[in-house]
Amino acid sequence: MATRAVPAPLAKLPNALTLGRLAVIPVFIVLMVQAGDAHTWPAGLLFGVAGVTDQIDGFLARRWRVESRFGKIADPLADRLMIDAAVILLVVYGRLPWEGLVVVAARDLLLLAGWRRLAPRGIDLDVNFVGKAATWALYLAIGCRIVTHDATSWPLWLFWIGLGAAVVAAMLYVREAWKVMHR
Repeated sequence: MATRAVPAPLAKLPNALTLGRLAVIPVFIVLMVQAGDAHTWPAGLLFGVAGVTDQIDGFLARRWRVESRFGKIADPLADRLMIDAAVILLVVYGRLPWEGLVVVAARDLLLLAGWRRLAPRGIDLDVNFVGKAATWALYLAIGCRIVTHDATSWPLWLFWIGLGAAVVAAMLYVREAWKVMHR
């Protein structure tokens, strides 16, 4: 087993960033509800910070060799909850089409079902590049949709691209899980 590359107190930073991302979700929701169907920079900036910390915490955990079981569960959970909250609110306020919410919810339910089936067997799938790219694209698209006026259409195009990549990533995870379970 590889030893840590940083002192013990610093090794807790990746999980602290994940916990911070979970903690700001209610604040983000309040900011979104206050804005209603209007664009909002405070919610958009908070969403952007969450997206950046998503990239930083995983990078640091791998780089410092301090990946943990908690981080492997909490990090994607924080991403899903933040993205899901944003998509739900943007749909409620008419800023994203409801079909996007259906696809996001279906993908997340598929991932949850897969995790519930694989985790008890000790099977742990690594994040694939397509999944990471999809999360980056969704954070960017949703963040831009939050801060732009309704007439701005390019964030919607980016959202659909990110969502398409997320579906492809989900299919790749299903394929990988199938191979692992049928060895």
